[in-house]
Amino acid sequence: MSLELTTAGESHGPGLTCVVQGLPAGLELNRDAIDRDLARRQLGHGRGGRMKIESDRAAVTGGVRHGRTLGGPIALTIANRDFANWKERMNPWPVDAEPAEVHLPRPGHADLVGTQKYGLSDVRDILERASARETAARVAGGAVAKAFLRALGVEVYSHVIQITSVQAPRRDDLQPGDFAAVDESPVRCLDPESTRLMVSEINQLRKANESLGGVFEVRAFGLVPGLGSHVAWRERLDGALGQAILSIQAVKAVSIGDGLEVAGRPGSQAHDEIFYDDEHGFHRQTNRSGGLEGGMTTGDPLVVRGAMKPLPTLTKPLRSVDIATRQPAEALRERTDSCTVPAAGVVGEAMVAFVLADAYRRKFGGDHIEDVRAAVAAYRERIGWAR
Repeated sequence: MSLELTTAGESHGPGLTCVVQGLPAGLELNRDAIDRDLARRQLGHGRGGRMKIESDRAAVTGGVRHGRTLGGPIALTIANRDFANWKERMNPWPVDAEPAEVHLPRPGHADLVGTQKYGLSDVRDILERASARETAARVAGGAVAKAFLRALGVEVYSHVIQITSVQAPRRDDLQPGDFAAVDESPVRCLDPESTRLMVSEINQLRKANESLGGVFEVRAFGLVPGLGSHVAWRERLDGALGQAILSIQAVKAVSIGDGLEVAGRPGSQAHDEIFYDDEHGFHRQTNRSGGLEGGMTTGDPLVVRGAMKPLPTLTKPLRSVDIATRQPAEALRERTDSCTVPAAGVVGEAMVAFVLADAYRRKFGGDHIEDVRAAVAAYRERIGWAR
């Protein structure tokens, strides 16, 4: 049994839709928790005017009754309040006045390649779906996946560890309690001094008409060993996590654990030695692997990082070409954020949660949440996993 997540909708269309299929019946959902994650996606110093318009809330239109899942597909919708300003340009149906086409693709965006691939002449037919606004639907679906994981003792968190040249001090000892106040930081960074420097960096580069990238980190606690598999490339969990993180708009690289750092180390400093005692059973004293070995979870905290490029929509547009006239032109200038790394971390949480929830569904099955709990408990007993 697997989990599926599908989103639909455009950035300035009537709204976004998310469908999650494959969760068991009987799972309790909390409406406030879903809306809280949607609000967290809108946080972060460097966000633009769109966040002042939208106040995202998810309406459940299927699959849930009286706060519990029914076992069928779960449908959630998020209205785009800004659609009121775009009714002519983004109406699903023909309008009296034909809106002017957009012919100015942005370097670094899907605009040009999308029009070539789909045989379209209006860049807006591509950019609306390619927009990171789509991630609001993913966050809603990820909140449902997080509720499933929470019922099994798993928690997923994120924080920002770098914005452009500012890097927060490395923390290998993080525990769930350390994330209690992460959203109080304007950049969702756990280190106060790094927070101050990141905010200053955003302010300076925004005044220079620049956008900023950075790195977010997602951590999952409470996982059992053995999620994923070594037997086929499609079943390796690190592959699924890599695809999920790289699918987030503007993310250009992903690492698990120490990632590329271990490529520059000798083997004795690259791996996690294995120990055993009666109190802890099999365990490791380091977690350089980021909780994954051979495509499977080890039971240690999962550590995944995503590196995000600066946003391609700049307040001082880059050089481009008008796709209708083939003449040099400035790229399209739209309302934009200068930095969305803090929000990307929340999206990263959603994507990691979905991949992990899918791994639990594939391994343990179950038509009702109590069936899943029983299967997990039996597995933990078989392997002697008491953590």
